[in-house]
Amino acid sequence: MAALSAARCLVLRTRGGSLLPPPPGPRLRPPQASMSSLSGMSRGRKVALSALGVLAAGGAGLALALHTAVSASDLLLHPPSYAWSHNGLLASLDHDSIRRGYQVYKQVCAACHSMEYLAFRNLIGVSHTEAEAKALAEEAEVVDGPDENGEMFTRPGKLSDYFPKPYPNPEAARAANNGALPPDLSYIISARHGGEDYVFSLLTGYCDPPTGVVMREELHYNPYFPGQAITMAPPIYNEILEFEDGTPATMSQIAKDVCTFLRWAAEPEHDHRKRMGMKMLIMVGLLVPLIYYLKRHRWSVLKSRKIAYRPPK
Repeated sequence: MAALSAARCLVLRTRGGSLLPPPPGPRLRPPQASMSSLSGMSRGRKVALSALGVLAAGGAGLALALHTAVSASDLLLHPPSYAWSHNGLLASLDHDSIRRGYQVYKQVCAACHSMEYLAFRNLIGVSHTEAEAKALAEEAEVVDGPDENGEMFTRPGKLSDYFPKPYPNPEAARAANNGALPPDLSYIISARHGGEDYVFSLLTGYCDPPTGVVMREELHYNPYFPGQAITMAPPIYNEILEFEDGTPATMSQIAKDVCTFLRWAAEPEHDHRKRMGMKMLIMVGLLVPLIYYLKRHRWSVLKSRKIAYRPPK
């Protein structure tokens, strides 16, 4: 017994314990969290809570949708998506439509809009022959010089000349269009969200303003234009011109052709890019099986061999 008492005292001393008895009184128990779970609820209460949650989520979603729909920054009618013939994976541009579209630009759009990044030589092999493109270039009067006397002179255009500008500078363009600057159309399809769909909808989307909307005298209502008020008057209508190939010049046909022409102007490599893509697909289809076979052939020896360790005797 004396040995057991000595061992107990040694253990308590090494653990920092005390031989004093605990103070009298009730022991404090650690607090236990009392949480009610759904398992104790009745079925009717569960259904009511679920319905309340669904209604709250639906109401929040509806409020967000309504806020987005009536936001002042989004008062814009988005153009529909049209089935353009060149939107296919391997579809090319309609070159007859490009030729008609150039005619629309020349007779209608060129009075206000420039295409300073497009030259007459770019038309060769796309919509016109070399002789036709040269004749079109000669119709333009280009200011060149100086000559041997140091003066500027006017000459007929050449294939290397770019399309002439309707105004000499931006200030003259604003002065002739009630302060609005007509944009350059060289890359307008790529520069506008929606591309051809936006331009087509803008050209054919002029209408009377809704009740309560008053437009200034020099503005026109177009729901597809940001702000719905555009300085440009309706540029096209039925039979505004006659196509050289006899195609009926309806408003939708005119808008479709000029949009195709502007798509080509913004992306002249369109057809070439898709041809190269088709060639690459064919090459990859031929090379992948060959590379896979070579890989299997080269690695078959390494993958099929067995390495065994034989310890020395």
